[in-house]
Amino acid sequence: MKLQTLLAAMSVAALMAAPAAAKDWTTVSIGLEGAYPPWNLTNPDGTLGGFEPELAADLCKRMNVECKLGAYDWDSMIPSLNSGKFDVIMDALSITPERKEAIDFSIPYAATPAAFAVVKGSALENMEGTGTTIKMGVDATAEKPEVDKLKAAFAGKSIGVQAATTFAKFAHENFTDSDVREYKTTAERDLDLVAGRIDVGFDDATSFQAAFATPGNEDLEFTGPEIGGPVWGEGMALGIRKSDSDLTAKFDEAIKAALADGTVQKLSEKWFGLNIAP
Repeated sequence: MKLQTLLAAMSVAALMAAPAAAKDWTTVSIGLEGAYPPWNLTNPDGTLGGFEPELAADLCKRMNVECKLGAYDWDSMIPSLNSGKFDVIMDALSITPERKEAIDFSIPYAATPAAFAVVKGSALENMEGTGTTIKMGVDATAEKPEVDKLKAAFAGKSIGVQAATTFAKFAHENFTDSDVREYKTTAERDLDLVAGRIDVGFDDATSFQAAFATPGNEDLEFTGPEIGGPVWGEGMALGIRKSDSDLTAKFDEAIKAALADGTVQKLSEKWFGLNIAP
């Protein structure tokens, strides 16, 4: 569910837009952040783990290709893809109109809501709507009574978000009376939230669930309603170069099969405790 700064990516995409001959895909390189648990994470031995690496292994087996995973900085993910550093982005990447201008997407393999988190005992604890979900359409600035209440509650407060994400864009557009602060990683944001340097965090609900279980974050909890629906795009999908439509087609078929036989549901319940299949 993240939003790239696209200028560099789009310029590279334009250069690579010419039709290319189909490749013999025996090896595929996949770029992940390795720092967005439980979607993807870096294990103590340096290997990559989490929901997406395990799903990638399943998809690549179905495609009969060897997949090599590597960790890359989130804020340069799309430019790195289009410059050929790897072949696929798999990093909780939301499908958005802006991103479609730079890259192609597979069909979605997940769809999750966003949520707010605070420190237990905060004045913002257990806000109205906690435990419910607001469904929002494509227009992120469309007025909704529930969102208006959130705007009023967070006026004058600081909201921490990860930079270059759809959540950062949503926060800047909707919480104009709040101090929206961007962080390179979610871990840095959560550290400031626990320490009281910001008032509230805003992120994917599943990412927060993982954060709550991390040592040092035991005092964090959800507050207010979750926000779901088309506002976050069609779902999370693989990002692939426009010139590699044959690879996109291969992954589409593998994802369809993994959704149909319950593999996506099984892996999501393992890592998230709920079914995030779209």
